Amino acid sequence: MEDKRVLYVSSEVVPYLPENEVSLMSFEVPKMINDQGGQIRIFTPRYGSINERRHQLHEVIRLSGMNLVINDMDMPLIIKVASIPKERIQVYFIDNDEYFKRKTTFAHEDGEMFADNDERAIFFAKGVVETVKKLNWVPDIIHVHGWMASFLPIYMKHFYKDDALFVDTKIVTSVYSKSFDGVINEKTLDKITFDEIPADAISKLAESNYDNIMKTAIDHSDGIIIASENLSEDLVKYVENSQKPFLPFVGKDEFAEVYTDFYKNKI
Repeated sequence: MEDKRVLYVSSEVVPYLPENEVSLMSFEVPKMINDQGGQIRIFTPRYGSINERRHQLHEVIRLSGMNLVINDMDMPLIIKVASIPKERIQVYFIDNDEYFKRKTTFAHEDGEMFADNDERAIFFAKGVVETVKKLNWVPDIIHVHGWMASFLPIYMKHFYKDDALFVDTKIVTSVYSKSFDGVINEKTLDKITFDEIPADAISKLAESNYDNIMKTAIDHSDGIIIASENLSEDLVKYVENSQKPFLPFVGKDEFAEVYTDFYKNKI
């Protein structure tokens, strides 16, 4: 993997958020590629629960300042950066006061999901791509972790499909076990089609529950990794029937060689 460029886009990353399947693998996989001599970047949202002082985040003025249009509203994009201690790994944080300056990540303290989680996910997807364009850093692979990052394959395959920078970039999505109930918003489909993304390509998002969000990400990816041992039978079958290269579940202690082979030879 030496000199291979891999962009990791994740809903959650340790040490910035508590450990779970998504946040741990969003650290372990980039670390593995970094140790092999690959060039990596990690992007994640800058949730309000992330302590900027403790983790030494600072704003990157030259990357901040543009506005992203989300459902016909101009939303300012702020980019912050930090380094994971001892790993020489740089993490970029997508920030916006309206969407991310909250004490919790995905839901209110009573457990009710934020009503604008779909807009936050759209903002995150666009923010990542626009920042990578400003960096003029062309990834060979984009590896997506977590549902908040799962709109990125949709935007890459439609909204940014004519962008020459990404013509050879492959998208891998890791599919994890269900993390929320219900739908993220009744109007998710309308908000994405506002960006002239064909409704028939994302029709499952008419009901934007967890499984349909992940199925739509699978539809728009070049390779799939089953990242949870207890993934629902429905999602496992969907991956297996997708006609995309995919990896069955591999434990944290065994993934390095298998993931490397998948990156190199399967997508």
